Amino acid sequence: MSPASADAILPSAEAPGLSIIAPARDESGTLAELVDRIAQTGARLPFAFECIIVDDASRDGSGALLAALARAHGFLRPLHLPARADGRGHGQSAALRAGILAARGALVATLDADLQNDPADLPALLAALTAQDADLVQGDRSRQRRDPLRRRLGARVGRTARRLLLGDPVRDTGCGLRLMRTEVARALPLSYRGMHRFIPVCARDLGYRVIEHPVSHAPRRAGRSHYGTFDRALPGLIDCLAVRWMRSRRAVACIDAPDGATGAAPRLRGAMVSPLPPSPGPRHRVAARRERGSNRPRSGGSRGAG
Repeated sequence: MSPASADAILPSAEAPGLSIIAPARDESGTLAELVDRIAQTGARLPFAFECIIVDDASRDGSGALLAALARAHGFLRPLHLPARADGRGHGQSAALRAGILAARGALVATLDADLQNDPADLPALLAALTAQDADLVQGDRSRQRRDPLRRRLGARVGRTARRLLLGDPVRDTGCGLRLMRTEVARALPLSYRGMHRFIPVCARDLGYRVIEHPVSHAPRRAGRSHYGTFDRALPGLIDCLAVRWMRSRRAVACIDAPDGATGAAPRLRGAMVSPLPPSPGPRHRVAARRERGSNRPRSGGSRGAG
């Protein structure tokens, strides 16, 4: 890893090094254990961290529980989203976006709040990101899952559609556990519903290096899933077409910076259409990759998806 890349991860005296974001809707049965697991994992990290649990208009007492947990754990920052006019939540993409906008860390990790993702995998993702100079490490549960045939078939259809329509080689893009640089997170088009399913391919389209790394998977122990196998099929296809359209509406991503500039912020040209304000932008090496024509999958971790 280059010294410049390493320095980008180190936290300042005021900010944590890592912001862990977990969207939650009616997950009161898992929140206390989730926070305890995050506390245990945080003790193994080389820098300070914060945890932002985004309560997406829960109706099961999650808000009061999170307030109590925050009093006991200084790293916890609950964020509450009010219900929409129809009483429903805003969805996972909007909850992730809210957490990312509130994040103070140089790195952002995301995970589901239902304990199917294990925070204990985060140090391994951090090691993979730093060792391979990646911008985003996507968790891969494929070797751990033991899903019924119907769900496996649905996942295979979804992977095939993404590969054909988007050229997306990531095997488990639906895994909520991932680690990325904050500049990547802020560039994602998460104002659009359903875009949380396309985080790796959106990051890659923006010129960032994406790799995959194996993570564990556990069955849901409390609450209920907010998605069904067939609930994902048609919306997933429509979302694939939306991402393809957004890709067609942008120029090739490129970074301009004055020769020899060290402190000037690079300028991002041709980024994917996104309502999020850009951070200082991808690092200068992204431009070099584009110039070398290296917008192809690159190996890393167990598999590469850059």
